[in-house]
Amino acid sequence: MKKTIALLMGAALLFTGIAQAAEKPLVRIGARVFTEQTVLAEITAQYLRSNGFDVRVTTGLGSNIARQAQETGQLDLLWEYTGVSLVSYNHIDERIPDPAATYARVKALDAKKDLVWLTPSRFSNTYALGLPKDVADAYPQINSISDLNRVLREEKDRNHLVALDTEFANRPDGLVGLREMYDLPLDRRNIRQMDAGLVYTAMRNNQVFAGLVYTTDGRLNAFHLKLLEDDKRYFPDYTAAPVVRKAVLDANPELASLLKPLAERLDDETMRQLNAQVDVEHRSPTAVARAFLRDHPLSEAQP
Repeated sequence: MKKTIALLMGAALLFTGIAQAAEKPLVRIGARVFTEQTVLAEITAQYLRSNGFDVRVTTGLGSNIARQAQETGQLDLLWEYTGVSLVSYNHIDERIPDPAATYARVKALDAKKDLVWLTPSRFSNTYALGLPKDVADAYPQINSISDLNRVLREEKDRNHLVALDTEFANRPDGLVGLREMYDLPLDRRNIRQMDAGLVYTAMRNNQVFAGLVYTTDGRLNAFHLKLLEDDKRYFPDYTAAPVVRKAVLDANPELASLLKPLAERLDDETMRQLNAQVDVEHRSPTAVARAFLRDHPLSEAQP
């Protein structure tokens, strides 16, 4: 009899566990095909799992594919960048230099598509031009893109090379607009197009005079690269924030309060460190995310 009761109790507990697991709300997170997106997705997934969610992550997605998957209900949550939504998804050509105004604009535009922008992070992964350490040491007067322009013109006979990733070099809102705004003397003679990762390698090895970089890339600190001020404010703001489907948020309103302290923990320097742990130290995004959540309790928002 006791054995029968024990078996029944065990079965009851088993079915209770299965029922509770089945009741966990599902959140499907997507990540685009670069380190920062993978790290953000992994941190978010581990954090939400610890708060009772069933989370599935899909990584390695192209930008347009990820967006389409969210709009069609195949993904629930993405970490998105304001400038990407503004220009690439909503096709707004006007420049909005103020980050808060850019956020408000994309929040309103995407709300029409039932996508909700939650509390933004404190980092913006935008473009910048940078200098290798040796060049920065040799040219302390170069602190902005306008300063770089003056040196390139003054020393045009030296044919200083500038490295750009292929996508940026060929986009109408990339090199073409940058060259026009700053009147940069860049043409086939001094431009080197390459994979984005190789730009950093070329700069570290002092093979180029300047290069296009991303402001939260971990290799900026690791390779001692100097960022130049975008003094004419050509590059859009790319503040990151979690964007969730309205239907999912309506069903799970606690997502907004849960993700707020996470977003507020993330600033430019934090993201550089997290990205560097993957790209420079070759740690797995899973391990990096676990360590971040262990070292940064998220029970309260940052002041």
